[in-house]
Amino acid sequence: MKIGFITPEYPHEKIAHAAGIGTSIKNLAMALVKKGVAVYVFVYNQKASEVFNDKGVEIHSIAKKKFSYLGWYFSRKYVQNQINKIVSEKQIAILEAPDWTGITAFMRFKVPLVIRFHGSDAYFCKLEGRQQKFKNFVFEKQALRNADAYLAPTNFAGEETREIFGIKSSKINTVSNGVLLSDFTNESPEIYIKNTILYVGTIIRKKGVFELAKIFNKVAEQNPEAQLVLIGSDSADIKTGQKSTYNLIDKLFSAEAKNRVKYLGKLPYNDVQQQIKQAHVCVFPSFAETLGMVTIEAMALQKPVVNTSIGWAQELIDDGKNGFLIHPTETNLYAEKILELLHNEDLCRSIGAKSRVKVVETFDIDKIADINLNYYKSLL
Repeated sequence: MKIGFITPEYPHEKIAHAAGIGTSIKNLAMALVKKGVAVYVFVYNQKASEVFNDKGVEIHSIAKKKFSYLGWYFSRKYVQNQINKIVSEKQIAILEAPDWTGITAFMRFKVPLVIRFHGSDAYFCKLEGRQQKFKNFVFEKQALRNADAYLAPTNFAGEETREIFGIKSSKINTVSNGVLLSDFTNESPEIYIKNTILYVGTIIRKKGVFELAKIFNKVAEQNPEAQLVLIGSDSADIKTGQKSTYNLIDKLFSAEAKNRVKYLGKLPYNDVQQQIKQAHVCVFPSFAETLGMVTIEAMALQKPVVNTSIGWAQELIDDGKNGFLIHPTETNLYAEKILELLHNEDLCRSIGAKSRVKVVETFDIDKIADINLNYYKSLL
């Protein structure tokens, strides 16, 4: 079988950008290749057009092309034509694309198209309680209307997206994202930097970073050894218009807490994994996700995680068993749970071990690849 993925990002040095969408696609692509599937990844809006191989996955970098008139339409048709050409040449059987920005709006393909709910702009606007631009909604709705089927990483993401766009629930199938377990092993979970709290993710309002600053202030009051490490790209703040969200949250830290905060910026993938291994506790107080890959990765590395309690996270963590779920606005309770973990090494070990079991049972990419493959075949 031959499968193609359309994406704006992919984790590779030749590709301009990589984040959650690209990581989940790469995990699945690599697992499918091991099962004898031919995988083609089409990365649009790149600096140059190029074809190269990445561990058995054929990557087609499609250069961004500017048009003086109706660029939103003709750029999509340009990408469509480039992909359809390769679909015919390689006899690709099925294509998959993300919902975000509605990139496949006005595109027509020669094979079935599956859209996976990585998180549309409409979805995040709803969760964040902000107004979406009408143009963006039209693009995303049009893209979904043209698709043959839909995949959601969590039931929560599927149901929310169904309500927003009026999709028939019978056309939505829930298949989780997964991790390659052999890439996420921690041979020495008992070795870590004590009292280190780690956040990994974009520095952006929807990830709960403003609440995290308040939470750490409370932790710092009670634990003089606590340190907060933040990893991820800084971003502009949509509410204030400021160019740096980190500069905004930096002002929220108390004098005592500020001296114990380290912002490392964006790090290479392997360095992030090492930082997770070194952490005592990992925290993800997000308001808006479809799944949260880094949560699963931290759990796979046997780290105790304090996550948000919103929808999708309830499908990742069994509260109190293999992690903790607390709403980001409950800053006192969130801080108390972090402090409990920092003071109780036995609890950390127990939660971490059970986290690994949860990932093995639920998020093994090898098993998930089979589920995806069977689903693709059912559409042909």
